[in-house]
Amino acid sequence: MLNIPQLLATELNLKPFQVENALSLFAEGATIPFVARYRKERTGEMNETQLRDLLDRYTYLTELEARKSVIINAIAEQNKLTDELKQQIELCLQKTELEDLYLPYRPKRRTRAIIAKEKGLDKLAEFIKSLNVKNGALSDLNAEAAKYINAEKEVKTAEEALKGASDILAEETAERAYLRAYLREMLLKEGVFISHIKDEHPEGTTKYEMYRDYQMKVNNIAPHNMLALCRGDKEKILSYEIAFDEEYVLSYLESQEIRSKQPEIRKFYQQMLKDAFNRLMKSSLMNEVISEKKEYADIESIKTFETNLRNLLLSAPAGMKPAIAIDPGFRTGCKVAILDETGKFLEYQAIFPHTGAGKRSEAAKMLQNMMEKYNVELIAIGNGTASRETDEFVIEVLQKMQIKPVKVMVNESGASIYSASKVAIEEFPDLDITVRGAISIGRRLQDPLAELVKIDPKSIGVGQYQHDVDQKLLKKKLDETVESCVNYVGVDLNTASIELLTSVSGITSSIANNIVQYRNENGAFKNRRQLLKVAKLGPKAFEQAAGFLRIRGGENPLDNTAVHPESYAVVKNIAADLKVELKQVTQIAESLKKADLKKYVTDTIGEPTLRDIIGELEKPGRDPRDEFKYATFKEGVNEISDLEEGMVLEGIVTNVANFGAFVDVGVHQDGLVHISQLANQFVKDPKEVVKVGEVVKVKVLEVNQKLKRIGLSMKAVSQ
Repeated sequence: MLNIPQLLATELNLKPFQVENALSLFAEGATIPFVARYRKERTGEMNETQLRDLLDRYTYLTELEARKSVIINAIAEQNKLTDELKQQIELCLQKTELEDLYLPYRPKRRTRAIIAKEKGLDKLAEFIKSLNVKNGALSDLNAEAAKYINAEKEVKTAEEALKGASDILAEETAERAYLRAYLREMLLKEGVFISHIKDEHPEGTTKYEMYRDYQMKVNNIAPHNMLALCRGDKEKILSYEIAFDEEYVLSYLESQEIRSKQPEIRKFYQQMLKDAFNRLMKSSLMNEVISEKKEYADIESIKTFETNLRNLLLSAPAGMKPAIAIDPGFRTGCKVAILDETGKFLEYQAIFPHTGAGKRSEAAKMLQNMMEKYNVELIAIGNGTASRETDEFVIEVLQKMQIKPVKVMVNESGASIYSASKVAIEEFPDLDITVRGAISIGRRLQDPLAELVKIDPKSIGVGQYQHDVDQKLLKKKLDETVESCVNYVGVDLNTASIELLTSVSGITSSIANNIVQYRNENGAFKNRRQLLKVAKLGPKAFEQAAGFLRIRGGENPLDNTAVHPESYAVVKNIAADLKVELKQVTQIAESLKKADLKKYVTDTIGEPTLRDIIGELEKPGRDPRDEFKYATFKEGVNEISDLEEGMVLEGIVTNVANFGAFVDVGVHQDGLVHISQLANQFVKDPKEVVKVGEVVKVKVLEVNQKLKRIGLSMKAVSQ
């Protein structure tokens, strides 16, 4: 069997000690964020990406080894396991290769070959094989086949006997691992995807028009094109297949399988090989290639989703300030929620600024009174229906005020999902669903990460074909992204929701519930050690979680930093040497820059950790996210009909796909900046140029009101 740690070190270009120590830590229950942050000495400073790649490949290889054992035992039970076959199986590195080797021994339904064997025609097949040699003897196949005519076994003619023998040989050929591997690779490199829109869908009536007469080499197809073909086929709008040179395939099979120079034997084998390929190999190989390309497209699409989600979750927070959140509406009015500087819900009002002058004047007074009463510093307006009209109304109100709150249009994707969720119902059982939606809009302006973790990532609107990809893998990768972001930023132990706490390293949902319950019963945590009093939160969970939990204004200033409690003693020793009080942590960092760090190295704390400690002490409690910025939409441009070619607008990137970026310019329909319009230079990957949440300037290139399509350019703005 494989030496997995050694193989991982080679494949991932890591040192053996890095692999062994990282795997040991995972086996002990350590999480990736914890290992990346607090076990740098043991892993040689492996980062999160390296650790995740290591764990993913380790999981794949361990599953592969388990499958090998099952297959070896299954073949051995058939008394067909040779030393050569066992060695081939043990050396496999890919699941496809392994299953190819197992194919001839896999239990089957009653195939034509099995039926032929039941009729005793396997002996005839063996006889024909014996003639397929370089200098094989002459033989009359029909005369030999006539010996197998048997009415009881339903072999009525010599022709039927030869057909049965051919079926046996065809199945053997179709199951040869090396033939399947070669042809699969040929289809990947030389095959061409061809698609057509079905006749019942006239030109210009579907969103799949580019696939009406589409051709693309299998090897070159972009992930989003592959997923579009799969979705169009599933929706029965288009059909697609892989075209390839079938004559070349048959010629290759003949070159590998026919050895005899006798015309009769050659003709028999040519017909058999054609049947083997068309009946037993062609469809399965094409499906395997499609599956492989689909799997690759899934992985690439999920990577894009991960990046977009990370950028969205790490969007700069406007800050925990008193806020008004407005969920706009026309006839049903605007739902207005007031939040305090901790995100706590205070008051709700419905106003009707779009149902006549009298109601508008009344709404303006109510809104101004609420802003003054609660000293509001932020205004969050959802970007759905009536958003631009509501935005203009709020501008009118602000013009009459001396101190103007910051007004921001907030992407409300997923707010309705949250408002009807179990989480929202438990959080606000007595509030209407629309009020919960407004609260979510306001909180995601105050702190996007803290609010968005409550929503299923698939509902946030930053994915690409997210409903078409492998859902199990998608959930795994998105959960990892949320976990990574939460632990990167850190969590305020005394204000964090259960959902936010659940994403902290080492904390399960039940422990998160217990933390909140302890907080409600005993008041705010004063120090990290109190966590050990929480039910089910033992020493291991404390070790994994403590460094990611912050206590502002607590008894120990280090509790408001990413310094782990296991390093407190070292920091105290350093402070004593420098004659600096612990509460003056920034002075410790400044003095440490000039000190010899090696002096403080211990068996468990090395220079990497000491460097991290200095970084934390320089700016204790700092938020690592970017500075807050927001887009200002152009006045008078509220609908797609207001757009004109050549307009230069400010917008915000809402989604990034492999083919470009979508930008909200304030007209209820995102525009697309195609990859070719992102920059003046060639762009291979849009994620390298723009990110979700980024404020950008764009130029309108094209407006199609009928199809609701807006073509934008960032390149044209910079020219």
